[in-house]
Amino acid sequence: MRAHVVYESMWGNTAQVAEAIARGLGGAPVAEVTVTSAPDLADLDLVVIGGPTHAFSMSREQTRHDAHQQGAPRGSERGGIRELLAELPSGFQVPVALFDTRVAKVRHLPGSAAKAAEKDLRHHHDAHVVARESFYVGDSPGPLLPGELERAEAWGSHLAGRT
Repeated sequence: MRAHVVYESMWGNTAQVAEAIARGLGGAPVAEVTVTSAPDLADLDLVVIGGPTHAFSMSREQTRHDAHQQGAPRGSERGGIRELLAELPSGFQVPVALFDTRVAKVRHLPGSAAKAAEKDLRHHHDAHVVARESFYVGDSPGPLLPGELERAEAWGSHLAGRT
């Protein structure tokens, strides 16, 4: 299987989840890259895209700026998964799995980066979204809740079996 895990991460939590998903994808050639250096995604068997939930959706330039103002050590203010999706062609044919990281205390609120990305992919790119998952952190800077990396790796294994 040829797959890429493409993610944005401000605090490092989403990067850790992306790495765990890639491990779960097993022996498949998987590249974990940041959105600012995303590879060509057209000739793959699966694309896994993930990012942090900011203001109940995908990050924006302003929310990324705010995260840096709060001390986030990673990520670009200019680009994230929202911008990556905007660059995809309509009729994107590669199956897509989506994930996000969210603060656990708002777990039951409806918004998430993965949900917003799925809506964008379905409405603007007629893409085939095969799965969507959220992984939880204690607070914006983290850490990930206990068991989330193991759950991410298991989800990657599940994805490898369904494509």
